Formats: sequence, C-alpha cells, structure tokens
Amino acid sequence: MTELRYRLPQVRELRTALPGPRSTDLAARRAVAVAAGVGSTVPVYAADADGGVIVDVDGNSLIDLGSGIAVTTVGASDPRVAEAVREQVGHFTHTCFMVTPYEGYIAVAERLNALTPGDRDKRTVLFNSGAEAVENAVKAARLATGRDAVVAFDHAYHGRTNLTMALTAKAMPYKAHFGPFAPEVYRMPMSYPFRDPGVDGPAAARRAITAIEKQIGADSVAALIIEPIQGEGGFIVPAPGFLPALAEWAKANGVVFIADEVQTGFARTGDWFASSHENLVPDIITMAKGIAGGMPLSAITGRADLLDKVHPGGLGGTYGGNPVACAAALATLDTMVELDLVSRARAIESTVVTRLRALAADVGCIGEVRGRGAMIAVELVGADGYEPDPALTRAVAAKALAAGVLILTCGTYGNVIRLLPPLVIGDDLLDDGLSVLETAIREAVGEQP
Repeated sequence: MTELRYRLPQVRELRTALPGPRSTDLAARRAVAVAAGVGSTVPVYAADADGGVIVDVDGNSLIDLGSGIAVTTVGASDPRVAEAVREQVGHFTHTCFMVTPYEGYIAVAERLNALTPGDRDKRTVLFNSGAEAVENAVKAARLATGRDAVVAFDHAYHGRTNLTMALTAKAMPYKAHFGPFAPEVYRMPMSYPFRDPGVDGPAAARRAITAIEKQIGADSVAALIIEPIQGEGGFIVPAPGFLPALAEWAKANGVVFIADEVQTGFARTGDWFASSHENLVPDIITMAKGIAGGMPLSAITGRADLLDKVHPGGLGGTYGGNPVACAAALATLDTMVELDLVSRARAIESTVVTRLRALAADVGCIGEVRGRGAMIAVELVGADGYEPDPALTRAVAAKALAAGVLILTCGTYGNVIRLLPPLVIGDDLLDDGLSVLETAIREAVGEQP
C-alpha cells in the first residue's frame, strides 16, 4: 500500500473511562429523542474519524476494527472523497436522476459495469441502501423470468425491509414480531464447514438443489440469492465448489443467480468482489457499504438482457444515485485503485489470520478462524470445541472496547467476532488492535467459571 498521511494521529489513547461524560450526556439526550428500536454497538459517540481511528466526543481515540460495518473501507474521511463531495455540493446536491439526469450517475454505472465479474453487456441501477438493491434485484429477476419463487439460505442476511426480512434468516433482532412477510421465499441449507464437518461443497450444493427441486420445482424459481461470504450470519465461507454448483444449476434451469455483495464488495475480501474467488459470474450483483466512502449509495449490476426487460419507471427512486453520493463513489474507487487496496486486504488477512490461529492453538475457546481479505471471523465456542458461546463473545467485545478497540460481533448463534478494519489502517495500529483483542480473549476465558 502507498504510504499514507493521516489527518488524525493513528494511536489508541484513552482519556476517560468509556463511556466518558460527554458520551453519557448524549446517551441521556438520545433516550428521550431517538426511538428505542435503533440500537448501537458501543456507548461512545463519535466526533472525528480518520484512517483506522475514531475519536469520541470525550477525546478518546479508539482503534476501529469495524469500518461502520464494512462501509469506510478507504477511511471515514478520505481526502479525495471529501474533496469530491465538497466540489459536487458546490454545484448541486440533487435534481433527481429520474427528472433531470447528470453525468455522475452514468460514470458510476460505467465503472461498475467494468469492475464486476464477467465480460458481457451489463446495465447498472443506483439506489440508497443494500436492502433497496436486493429488493430491486429480486423485482428484476421475477419480471424477467415470469416466475415468483425466490431461494435464500440459512444464516443469510439481506436487509430489514419487508421482502429482505423474508430473505433474512435470523429472527432476533431483525424479523421478530414484524410479520407477515413477503410470500414465495424459500430457505435452503447453507454450506457451513465448521458446523457441517465432512460435507464438501458439491455435496452441500446437491443437498440444497435436491430440496429446491422437491419443495418448489426448478421451473417455479425466479432467483437464487446468496452472499458469497455470509456477513451477519457469521462470516461463513462456504466449502469450495458449493457456489459454482449452485450457479451452474441456476444457469441450466433459467434461474437468476444473484450474488449479494453488499458487505463483501469493493476490495474487502482481497478481490474486487468475493464472487471472483471461485470465478463466479453472477447474473446480478447487489452492492452498497464500501461503494462510496460512507455516503449512502447502493447498486445492482447485471446482464443487460435481464435489467433492460424492466419497463421505464419500474426501477429507481427519488434519491437513488444522488449526485453527491456518486461523486463520492467515483473518488472512492479512484482511491482503491491508487492505493491498491485489493492487495492491502490480502496483506491484512495474512497478518490477522496468522496471529489469531496462533492464539487459537493456545486457548480452547476458538473453534475456527476464517474469512478472506479484511473480512475475518473468530468463532468462539465452549469447552467441547463446538457449542456456541455468545456470553464469552460479548465479554470479549466489552473488554476490547474498554481498552480502546472497537470490534463487532455477529453470527446466527451470537458467538462470532468479526473484524472489518479499514483497508487504510496502518500496520502498527492493526498490530496494537490485535494485541488488545488477544488479551481480551485470554482474560475473558480466564474469568469463566
């Protein structure tokens, strides 16, 4: 990675206990102003962020190993992105592409058509959130095929709107009490190597395909949607051969294969898209999160013959492809190329996996270290080496935060630590964050009865 100059010191520094007094005051204001249904991972409030650090309102500098859930891949205040936003705001903030279009939208579409897997004629549509992208990918697939059924998988997360809740697997906190959900969504078994020992990728695919054909019928399926590496479900990397077998079956049966790359896209996994790790060329890719340096933007890119079947007005939205977000996206992509963040993600993987697997050999609570690029998971388990341990996971996250390191948790069973550092994080800061995490795991294990 090119040597970076950061605006903020890239250090971990605690000036108060967490949360500090100003964060505590903000929490009190929040309690009477913000709906309780909006949760936050940590009780500290941000005032500034740059590179691999977040500075809170009390002046504490925290190491950021979450990137706003894989959003701030180029950092939270990349100078190129900030300048592009300032420049665009100085001209206009909005006209609505569906009313008075502008070049930025077209430029982003051109870039995504070129970057996504597959050398074929493609089209792109821009939206605001990952859930919007997923909804519209499914809409396009249903229209193009004339079919209704959509296949999703165990442990999947696709969003919190009505259709995407139906696609999402986990009930709490995403689905519980929010039904009824959109119909014609079917869930199939996923390949989860740690919890599915002895079942290789092709065998896991056969299991899923058999269930699809018996329970739905191939000729009723409009789309199969899957995260190439599952995110909220636990950073599950399916066994080799699982995804290609599903894609091959979909192609043979006229089913639209949708790769949900909302979390895995844009250099995060050590390639531009996680689909490329197994040479997949999805019919449609959904994207968001890392696309625009923190500005709200999402997209679907797919086969021209699919997306062009949708009638004018059938896709879009008032804010979709906002000109400021488009400017940020173009700048973000330029930064990723200039800094070679694809290679940087691979270097981060080497550092993180090496250290955490060495730790796993010393402690008995790590069932598996897995992931690709700067998307790494630690699955924490009980003394039997298999039973999920969500309490230990929460304790580790709390200890890491108390020492000034922000980490995220996930997993169907609540027992997975997920690491999503900004790809612009420096080696020294990353090493410090990993040291804190290692200490937190050792201490939490030592405190268990």
